[in-house]
Amino acid sequence: MTKYEKKNQVKNVFDPIAESYDFLNHLLSFGIDCYWRRKAVKLTGFKKDAKLLDVACGTGDFSIVARNKGKVQDITGLDFSKEMMMQFVKKAPWINGRLVQAVAEQMPFPDNHFTNIIVGFGVRNFYDIPKGLSEFYRVLKKGGKTTILEFRLPKNRFIGLIYRAYFHGILPVIGKIISKNDESYKYLPRSVDEFEHKVDTVKLLKEIGFEKIQVKMLTFGIVQCVIAEK
Repeated sequence: MTKYEKKNQVKNVFDPIAESYDFLNHLLSFGIDCYWRRKAVKLTGFKKDAKLLDVACGTGDFSIVARNKGKVQDITGLDFSKEMMMQFVKKAPWINGRLVQAVAEQMPFPDNHFTNIIVGFGVRNFYDIPKGLSEFYRVLKKGGKTTILEFRLPKNRFIGLIYRAYFHGILPVIGKIISKNDESYKYLPRSVDEFEHKVDTVKLLKEIGFEKIQVKMLTFGIVQCVIAEK
């Protein structure tokens, strides 16, 4: 699959499940996904004048936590799936007019524009991850932070066995039954596996020029929170 084929594949994966996405997210994670976002916002420590970009914003859960818990008022969302962003507007009308349909690799923003970027479980969906993270660096102001939440495979062997059995066996079945979409919830475990074996987020961020990189593993190591500064 080429990079550009992946771009369209990701859009085709998320558009059909937009309406059931939030329900399934909370169900399949047993509600822990809410904790991951709150923890990431707390670790980031937004300033009062933060100008935030939520990349791969989807239905807006990360932005909503940043606004409610991080007290961020200036928020822009970016996603390639129009259907997902429509759900964002339904949940949080205040974002209307602040959503941009685009990919992370080609963001229509000037240099040094945002103080913060957040991305929740979206980096693995970029069709060109180094290019996407380079765009983060470009649009961030000096001293600005990027906060990345992403699934990782647990290092503990026992936890890893349980995790894989759930991710590859149970999760796709439940996702298919509720969303009526077979491919979307097969894509999730495949994309996590591929990301785990091919991408070192910290190394990429260092190569791009980010500094003061912090890494926090959450919930037995199944989620990684990385915070890096320009």
